[in-house]
Amino acid sequence: MARPTPLSGFPEWLPEGRVVEQHVLDTLRRTFELHGFAGIETRAVEPLDQLLRKGETSKEIYVLRRLQEQEADEGRGEQAGLGLHFDLTVPFARYVLENAGKLHFPFRRYQIQKVWRGERPQEGRFREFVQADVDVVAAGELPYHYEVELPLVMADAFAALADVGVPPVRILVNNRKVVEGFARGLGLADVDAVLRAVDKLDKVGPDAVADLLRAEAGASAEQAAAMLDLAAVRGDDVVARVRALAERHGARTGAGGDLLDAGLAELGALLDAAATRAPGVITADLKIARGLDYYTGSVYETVLVGHEDLGSICSGGRYDALASDGTTTYPGVGLSIGVSRLVSRLLSAGLVTATRGVPSAVVVAVTSEETRQESEAVAAALRARGIPTEVAPAAAKFGKQIRYADRRGVPFVWFPPTARTAEGADAATGHEVKDIRSGEQVPADPATWTPPAEDLLPRAVPGPAAG
Repeated sequence: MARPTPLSGFPEWLPEGRVVEQHVLDTLRRTFELHGFAGIETRAVEPLDQLLRKGETSKEIYVLRRLQEQEADEGRGEQAGLGLHFDLTVPFARYVLENAGKLHFPFRRYQIQKVWRGERPQEGRFREFVQADVDVVAAGELPYHYEVELPLVMADAFAALADVGVPPVRILVNNRKVVEGFARGLGLADVDAVLRAVDKLDKVGPDAVADLLRAEAGASAEQAAAMLDLAAVRGDDVVARVRALAERHGARTGAGGDLLDAGLAELGALLDAAATRAPGVITADLKIARGLDYYTGSVYETVLVGHEDLGSICSGGRYDALASDGTTTYPGVGLSIGVSRLVSRLLSAGLVTATRGVPSAVVVAVTSEETRQESEAVAAALRARGIPTEVAPAAAKFGKQIRYADRRGVPFVWFPPTARTAEGADAATGHEVKDIRSGEQVPADPATWTPPAEDLLPRAVPGPAAG
């Protein structure tokens, strides 16, 4: 059989990589639950008309032809047109609507699942990948303080990963009301066109963005320059600096000025809270425009410090209409971590590794196939006390069995009495266990012996490139 060709965009980690991924997932789950978020899981498929609501094109969605054909054959044409979800927000909105009568609002939810997106694979961008979302959704009104809380939850989650070599993160924040209020105060009516142009700033540079503002948003040269000045604001004391810019460019007129003031008040409250709870982690960056066309308040993007080339690994914001049934509107705020994107960089850059790729802490040696049951009994006794254990695959020379354990990264080899007798030892002295890293071999009892805590299970640890 010919060697199979890997499918681009569908990551598969080796066992050590899976240990790292599982550590990230466990840490996120534990952090979300510490903050009171309930875990949910939704189905993998959604109707195409729902998947297309956020502006994706049909080329980006994996369509399930088999299910569509089956629905049509069974005369249920209204259900035709199903695709795999490309994010967790659309299915969550549907979940809220379907279960609103059974949920307690504000509903705090986290969700960790695979999603599928038909885009061109490249570093950190996959066609199948894991996302971890955390959201708060309300029925009717959602207080602003949740926009402050959610990025702080993410700051806690990433801080909890620092001990295994995950670099620090910088959470960049902006606010739709600031950008829209500033633009409207300048007299620019097509705010979405303004946002689309500013979103290209890092890719094409300020001169090209100024051209786009003039061509697509109808901006004058002065208005374009003012928007670029706003996009350049980042770091500390942004509220005062934006107010000064607005005064200089005359951007405090009419309703635009009121919206700008409201946005600055919200942004200032978030930055003040972050300075106390997560100093140095959350900072303002007013060039962030991605998603502001459908977010209505705060917007967040997160980068790994020293790995900014990877782009955002966690983004989100506030929706004033996450979902609506025509009577009740459900506003929400949340963030989504691209877990696969993060893990791919941790592994490829050597930032995080694993102590071993297998769960086994012990390999029990076998003297002969006739005495294998004795080795199996030892393994059963160790497993009964929660120690991951396997029995050597063959009754080879002990050196070969030790090398088997060493290749797998298993730290201990156990010798039952019969094994030692076969090597010329006295069976009455009982069992012994060998730490194959140090060479130390000591008597041990299967009913009481326990490996050091750090050896019990495979662990994620800082890799060779960790700072």
